[in-house]
Amino acid sequence: MAAELEADPGPGKKRRVRGMLKLYYGINEGAREPLDPGDIDGAHFEPEFYLNKLRKECSLAELMEGEAEMVKHIRALDSDMQTLVYENYNKFISATDTIRKMKNDFKKMEDEMDCLATNMAAITEFSARISNTLQDQHQQITKLSGVHTLLRKLQFLFELPARLNKCIELEAYGQAVRYYSKARSVLHQYQHMPSFQGIQNDCQKIMFDLAQKLREKFRDAGSSAKELAECVELLLQLEEPAEELCDEFLAHAQSRLVEDLSALEAELGKPGPEPRPGQSPPTPLSDILEFTDKGCNGFISNMCLVIASYQDLFVHRPAAASGLGSRDVAQMASAKLVEFVNRLMGRYFALVERRIRAEKGVGDNSLLVRGLDRFHRRLQAVIKLLPASNIASEGTEIVVRAAKERIRQYLQALQSFYTDCLTDVRQSLAAPRLLGKDSANLAELLGTISASILNQIKSVLAYVHLFTAKDITFSNKPYFKGEFCSQGVREGLIVRFIKYICYTARQFCETAGEKGATPPGLLLLLSRLCLDYETSTISYILTLTDEQFLGQDHSPVTLVTVLCADAREAAQKLLNHYVKMQGLNVSQMLRKSVETRDWINTIEPRNVRAVMKRVVEDITSIDVQVGLLYEEGVRKAHSSDSSKRTFSVYSSSRQQARYAPSYTPSAPMDTNLLSNIQKLFSERIDIFSPVEFNKVSVLTGIIKISLKTFLECVRLRSFGRYGLQQIQVDCQYLQLYLWRFVSDENLVHFLLDEIVGSTAHRCLDPVTMEQIVIEVICERG
Repeated sequence: MAAELEADPGPGKKRRVRGMLKLYYGINEGAREPLDPGDIDGAHFEPEFYLNKLRKECSLAELMEGEAEMVKHIRALDSDMQTLVYENYNKFISATDTIRKMKNDFKKMEDEMDCLATNMAAITEFSARISNTLQDQHQQITKLSGVHTLLRKLQFLFELPARLNKCIELEAYGQAVRYYSKARSVLHQYQHMPSFQGIQNDCQKIMFDLAQKLREKFRDAGSSAKELAECVELLLQLEEPAEELCDEFLAHAQSRLVEDLSALEAELGKPGPEPRPGQSPPTPLSDILEFTDKGCNGFISNMCLVIASYQDLFVHRPAAASGLGSRDVAQMASAKLVEFVNRLMGRYFALVERRIRAEKGVGDNSLLVRGLDRFHRRLQAVIKLLPASNIASEGTEIVVRAAKERIRQYLQALQSFYTDCLTDVRQSLAAPRLLGKDSANLAELLGTISASILNQIKSVLAYVHLFTAKDITFSNKPYFKGEFCSQGVREGLIVRFIKYICYTARQFCETAGEKGATPPGLLLLLSRLCLDYETSTISYILTLTDEQFLGQDHSPVTLVTVLCADAREAAQKLLNHYVKMQGLNVSQMLRKSVETRDWINTIEPRNVRAVMKRVVEDITSIDVQVGLLYEEGVRKAHSSDSSKRTFSVYSSSRQQARYAPSYTPSAPMDTNLLSNIQKLFSERIDIFSPVEFNKVSVLTGIIKISLKTFLECVRLRSFGRYGLQQIQVDCQYLQLYLWRFVSDENLVHFLLDEIVGSTAHRCLDPVTMEQIVIEVICERG
């Protein structure tokens, strides 16, 4: 019955097998497609149905084409099948050979396994037989083995003093300590027995002598680091006091480190008085990079070795190996090490700062920056070994202070360079007068000083930029990413130097006394320099600085507009002071010419006074000087007869024709009254008003001061007939030349009218000269 069931499986089993095949080949019954007997590629294709369908739906030509296409597909399939068979034929042959070979190998393996099973059974039987035979003697053998081991231990204990002496004689101190450590617990346990007590006493005496030898070696200055480490390790194993060993180790290390510090201090030398005449000068210091290398390769390297050795011996050793016994001892050792390192590193830092302060040169900064970089880089090794120390913060502070000091030195260098430039300009302005020339070329001097200052600023920025280079280790510190860029370089160096330029310029305006007076040419040049700074240079310098030093500091900085306003204010003050000085120089000549002459008893005028010619020459020279630096400026339209104006004795030029012919002895009261009334309605002239940044405005200011001085001097004098006529000639001469320098010619006309009118009011015999005679004298002059 069972055979029939196996031969004829039921439909359930067939369905299960079919389902497994469908699952293997990925056939999804849930997504079953509709049965199509006409689908030639489908599983339910029926040839008769397909042929009938073709005969009904297709023409003869289409049937022929379909046949040709089908033949083509059949041939392609045959070709693919043939290729597949050819490609896999060798594989089928190889598989057949492999299966045949496996049958042979497995048969041989079965024979060997049978043989092995037989041998194992024999071994098991023999082992059981031996166990049965020796079972009675097993306990006795175990007991004898234990006794043998104990006897060997006792033999080791009895021979221990001799072994220890032999090891010490051969200087195998480590082996001696290991022997003693191995037997110490046993001797301590059985010390109440007389025999063991004697052995213990002998061993303790030997180990005490060994400890003394180790301490002597430990204190020996010629011992190497490896020997020191070995001595400390052995002493710790001998249960010597850990705190005492820490102090001795640090004292021994300090002696060597102090030698390194003394060598550095000797290289720096002690600051002393200047050498006397005939005495040899002190030995020059080595460069900062060489000094840093000596300190790093000597002191810092030795300090790292000391820290690493100390930590391996006292801090990082396992308690079982070191015998320290508790975490408190490790903390004590760490605290001693931190205090020791901070103390010696403080001395080293003081020497480094002293060497940095000796770096006075303000040229190339690369050696200093490289030295600081190497110093900071080598400190990282100490910081990594001992994070609990304050080396990191102190080392960074040294670098920061060095950078700040360098900025201060560069600021002083820029200020000194600027002062030297001004001194050179003074000498250049004085040289033409000594050589008999008219004046120096202010435009060239301005270009030279501007280019020199700008190049010096660029050089200083390049030197300072080395502190923020990417290959410098401390450049990624917060100070150098933020405050150094904004408050150090921008504010502390560039902005302060610009403010110094403006401050120095304003100081020239406050110079008192003629002896220390500033040359007018220097005032004019500096005013143009400050104006150029306000116009473009300040913006360019600060933009260049901000591009090179992209700091991450958001603290407030000085705005460009504030500096530009400061520079413009300085330029305005300088130009006003220049106008005032030049006006006073011309006024001085006019004042002396009026005060030193006897105007009542003077002779009849035949020519223009020499001082008036000198005034015109000086004004012309000033016009040329100002024109070298400033633009022309705007003038009011001149009338066609500007040089032909005449002057009324009693009023302004607008009233000349009206009042001049009616002069009578009783006229002065009326004409004075009319003149005063005219002044009430005339435009007020501000003599010391601020000037604009152009040539016409500057010359107008100088001429106003000069003519106003001339007017006030005239008001303090009395005149005769010829004195009045001489003033007429002088004013006519000034009119011929001065009108072309000012922005409004009416200004010159008004002041000269006032001078002639004031002279007439103070004249004892006010008889004027004919206009045609005045013109002849002026043309001849």
